[in-house]
Formats: sequence, C-alpha cells, structure tokens
Amino acid sequence: MYLRIVSVVTFLMFILGMSGCATIPEEHQGAATGAGIGALAGAVGGALIAGEGSKTKGAIIGGLAGALVGGVIGNYTVDQKKSAPETATKYNYQSSAGTVVRIEEALAKPARVRPGDKVDLEATYAVMTPYPNTQVNITEAREVRLNNELVGNPEVNVSHAAGTYTSSVPLFLPADARKGTYKVITTIKTDVGRDSRETSFIVQ
Repeated sequence: MYLRIVSVVTFLMFILGMSGCATIPEEHQGAATGAGIGALAGAVGGALIAGEGSKTKGAIIGGLAGALVGGVIGNYTVDQKKSAPETATKYNYQSSAGTVVRIEEALAKPARVRPGDKVDLEATYAVMTPYPNTQVNITEAREVRLNNELVGNPEVNVSHAAGTYTSSVPLFLPADARKGTYKVITTIKTDVGRDSRETSFIVQ
C-alpha cells in the first residue's frame, strides 16, 4: 500500500463565464499537462502536480458556486488499500467482465460542520481489469448540491492499475456558508462504465 499526495495549485475566479488553464513544468514527472478551470463565479481549480515517483496523471476541473463561493478546494490524496488480486477475489471478478469500477463507500467527514470548517469528500472504489498492470483512465466526479442547487463540482482525472483505492478532496467552507443539508453525489467513471453513490453533510 502506498500514499500518493497530489498538490493542488488553487485560485479563485470572480468573473462569471471566464475560464483558464495552468501549464505544468516538464520536470514534474507524472503530472498533468494542464488544467481546465470551471467557468463558475468563485470557481476554484488548478493543476494537479503528482509527487515524485507517482504515476497519477490528470487535472482538477470544476469549482464552487452559490452557497460555497469563497470556499477552497484543498489537496487531493489517494491511497491504495488493496492489490489487484485482493480486489478481484473480493468481487469474484472474471476477466470476461472487462473493465469494472465499483464504489464501496462514499463519505463526507465530518457529517456535521459549521461555516468555515473543512469537509473531506472521500470515496473508496475498486478497479478491475483483465490486464492488472494496465493503467485505467478514471474520472472522479463529486457533485455538491444544496436544495437541489449545484454549488460545487470538482472533478479529478487520474489513472490507476487494478486495485482498491481511497481518495479524498478536502472542501474548506466559506465563513458565510449557508446552513442546511448538502448532498454529495460521487461518480467514478471509466471509458466503459461508471458507478455512483450519494452521501451528505450538514452545515449547522
């Protein structure tokens, strides 16, 4: 098991409809070549720069709006929990099934917070493929809604070999975050399939 920590270079965009990108220096091995920034007022985004020796690739896009304007998306982390054989055994996976992803758990921690607090949007998911050493392109999408209004949609593009992973996107709430129950829909997507799970947290 190992921990990959990806630094997120974040900034705020205050003009609705504007977008931008960040280019990663070539010396950062395993890093993305750039990052698309969501065109939402108050959007937060930036480049994902992989740690030394990491095979994680991708960029974070999307951002924050509405009740979460002024908040910040923190450092994305991912930790491998089970190997490819362990994962295949748990799910009785057969190679004839092709590439499969399954969300085991999606959490918002802690479940109750106050304005200005941090919420970790976590997901544990399994990746299975007939070729265990092949990297699978994966999009981790987290959609945050308050009263059915979309207030956050950070997405992270990564690549993983077969196995079970736990990832986390920290969300730092603004000091004036509206109170209520925030629903979080986590979706793990590959080129051939997806799985979704809903959780929530309450701002008191």
